[in-house]
Amino acid sequence: MRTNDVSLNAKTNEKQPAFGRRSPWRLPSWLHGWMLPVIVIVLWESASALELLSDSVLPAPSRIALTFWHLCTNGDMTEHLAASIIRAGGGFLLGAATGLLLGVFTGLGKWAEQTLDPTIQMLRTVPLLAVIPLFILWFGVGELSKILLIALGSFFPIYFHTHLGVRSADRKLYEVTRILQYSKFMLLTKLIIPSALPNILLGIRLSVGASWLLLAVAEMMGANAGVGYMIQDARVYAQTDIVFVGIILFTLVGKLSDSVVRLAEKRFLRWSNTYKG
Repeated sequence: MRTNDVSLNAKTNEKQPAFGRRSPWRLPSWLHGWMLPVIVIVLWESASALELLSDSVLPAPSRIALTFWHLCTNGDMTEHLAASIIRAGGGFLLGAATGLLLGVFTGLGKWAEQTLDPTIQMLRTVPLLAVIPLFILWFGVGELSKILLIALGSFFPIYFHTHLGVRSADRKLYEVTRILQYSKFMLLTKLIIPSALPNILLGIRLSVGASWLLLAVAEMMGANAGVGYMIQDARVYAQTDIVFVGIILFTLVGKLSDSVVRLAEKRFLRWSNTYKG
């Protein structure tokens, strides 16, 4: 009787589809994100080879790659990229540090929130492009105006997420810290900051993206070096391939900086038990 049951189960397992088994032809997970860009590039190159696209409007990917290599070899790429990284990094650090401190300050104190937060919320609604003329009038077209513009754009995301993270701390844990007679410093480092860390890191990711977005605007309003300046200069001389090189640079550096923050999230949020998909 047992032999018949085993043979019946074996036949049943053979007929059932192996939904839980991994196919040997399945692509690695890290390749999934490259599928769509590769398909687009192949179709783009094919259309250019068939002369369906004009080189002056949409140059072929191979031509853009050659221009990219030429700019790397003659040193122009290093000069423009270094200037952009310095501007974006300086503006981000200034804006992120200010946003982090004010976010913690307004999140901890109700008086600080009632005094400062309404003004910050009001300033948030002002389009950043509308303040460019004021920055030029006040600080000129030098490096200071560019860094301050980037800092202003980087400030708001990290401020709001830090404030939200501080206010998201579990009240029951706060009561426990009072029973244990935690000092203000211990309360901040043992409860408030760890609880707010997921929101703070999310704010940092958004601030990094905002800094690169505003960098392009800042460098186009008056600069003698930088990726944004390179794009603006290429537009004047109708060098579409160089414009695409600048866009690709912004994409690559922005993705790299975002990936660094995501690695920091995995490193510092190992204790998090949230849904990962």
